[in-house]
Amino acid sequence: MSKILIVAEHLGGQLNSSTARCVSCAAAIGGDIHVVVLADAPDAIAAEAAKIAGVAKVITVANAANANPIAQVLAPQVAKLAAGYSHVLGPSTTFGKDLMPCVAALLGVAQVSDIMAVESSHVFKRPIYAGNAIITVEAPASMAVVGTVRTASWPAAANGGSGAVEAASVDAALPSHTRFVSLQQGKSDRPDLQGAGKVVSGGRALGSADAFKIIYSLADKLGAAVGASRAAVDAGYVPNELQVGQTGKIIAPELYVAIGISGAIQHLTGIKDAGTIVAINKDAEAPIFEIADFGLVGDLFQIVPELEAAL
Repeated sequence: MSKILIVAEHLGGQLNSSTARCVSCAAAIGGDIHVVVLADAPDAIAAEAAKIAGVAKVITVANAANANPIAQVLAPQVAKLAAGYSHVLGPSTTFGKDLMPCVAALLGVAQVSDIMAVESSHVFKRPIYAGNAIITVEAPASMAVVGTVRTASWPAAANGGSGAVEAASVDAALPSHTRFVSLQQGKSDRPDLQGAGKVVSGGRALGSADAFKIIYSLADKLGAAVGASRAAVDAGYVPNELQVGQTGKIIAPELYVAIGISGAIQHLTGIKDAGTIVAINKDAEAPIFEIADFGLVGDLFQIVPELEAAL
């Protein structure tokens, strides 16, 4: 039977919903599911993780060096803890994409990236070519599987669990060549982009950072997170943490509103798992309309204020 270790993602003392999505993937593999929380003060985060349905045990590793999520610091500890586990999983987020390749390298195995479906304990499906094709990957049965979970493809596991919490001490050599300097992070009262149920995104057609305010206004009306196309980010309208797409964030909200976004393939890759897609664009031939559930052709500067007023 499989024994699965999930590396919890957290920030500011809060567990990220990506961890619960990894638990759903682990449940599809089957077996005992354990979660490891590496932090300077892991108890509160571990208590959250223990409530996720399906989690049998939460392992805490308290270390001042774990105060910030630096892959070169966390990876040696995860690799030590991986002994005896058949699978080691992390989310396919910025955190997981940074950490899990380091873990795989230390364990001497190839990583399975962006797991979107489980065929068997060592056979998985993942997207390639910007999501235009899905391939089946088989990992060697003789080795541990280290993988990242495509969080947009998995629902968050429900609460209601009562996993045991166990403290562990890990004797792993920490690097001297890497150190934490600072974290520059945007502050917002809006929902987190990757976990939001509703997202309103703007594209290059907005024309300026000042004009992008209508996106924020509509998002506030809907209680939605704000996103943007790569073109809007490159133009400097919004910071890059709002970028949605293959080179940004892969999201799966229940509602996605694309305003002034043409629908480049790298952007469509980031929203392919969205529930309902609404597109607003003056170009009736824009590719975004090919995947949109609802489309409005016209001037966004006229349509968006009218839409907001009608809400």
